[in-house]
Amino acid sequence: MRENQTVFTGLLRALGVPHTAEYSDEQFRGMTFKSLFGLTHLLKDYGIESEGWKLGDLNEIRKLTPPFLAQKRDGVFVIVDDMEASPGSSAERFGETRISYDDRGTRKSVKAAELIPQLNGVVLLAYPDSKSSEPHYGSHAVTSAVNRLSGYVLLIVAIGIMAYFFVTRGIYRNLFTILVTVLDLFGLWLSYMLLQKSLGIHTATSDRVCGVLEQGGCDVITTSKASKLFGVFSWSEVGFGYFGVSLATLLVFPDLWPELALCNILCLPYTVWSISYQKFVAHHWCTLCVGVQATLWGLFVCYLCGGITARILPLHFNIIVLAGVYIVTVIGLHYLLDIFRKLPARAE
Repeated sequence: MRENQTVFTGLLRALGVPHTAEYSDEQFRGMTFKSLFGLTHLLKDYGIESEGWKLGDLNEIRKLTPPFLAQKRDGVFVIVDDMEASPGSSAERFGETRISYDDRGTRKSVKAAELIPQLNGVVLLAYPDSKSSEPHYGSHAVTSAVNRLSGYVLLIVAIGIMAYFFVTRGIYRNLFTILVTVLDLFGLWLSYMLLQKSLGIHTATSDRVCGVLEQGGCDVITTSKASKLFGVFSWSEVGFGYFGVSLATLLVFPDLWPELALCNILCLPYTVWSISYQKFVAHHWCTLCVGVQATLWGLFVCYLCGGITARILPLHFNIIVLAGVYIVTVIGLHYLLDIFRKLPARAE
């Protein structure tokens, strides 16, 4: 299952039913109640017969043929797509069977004895046939392909623009400018994942990265009171704005190296506060946050070793303009994300 894909679209994929993720996700999110009753009706629109069961003996799962949905005790549905044991194997042997399943976009493979206690016995079996398909699949597939192509075109154009400035501004001629470019890109990527966390968007990639230092630590930090500057702007917004503006400034106006170095130095006290807060106050570690702090110090080392910090003084009016661009970018980003937060919730 791709990141942010609903369990309904994941099931269609496991069943091999022609569909587009965008349309099918929208249909699932539009369901008034996320229940077996709603899923059976939605599957019927795709020409798929289905039935729900409440198993009294959870070991009876061994008699089912994947793929099927199984509900955990916390209400989350997982997609069971493979079981090694044959349907006729005994309950005693079934506990050693490895079950492969998809849990909200994360692929897992565990012994049945480990998964079974997590289930509540509710399962949904689906029976597609050769005619099963998403309604108006052909036109939806064309639209989906165009949307994906647009995304690739946007990415290629962005890379092309960066490459143009990288070469024409002579960024490639200096080791430290190359390193600063790489670090700004890395910081932008980390800040993007932090933005997703602050918006309640969970992806397999960000969850894996966050689990490096502490599982769930990023969620604790990004939802704490200290996660916002002045109680308004999230630090993820500030970080994304900082790295984005720094990267653009370096590529377009490389002569502003000293001003970029000064802004970086002014950010360093924040890194000390952030690490101290995580260790002594929150008692949780946010891998993404620590990564951002390390990136800021990596930038400082590059500016220092590249001799740029020695050129900060005397100060010029450019620093005021650059500071204004940082501020406007963060405020603009905040208002855009605030609009996104006010959109109707999209349950998975």
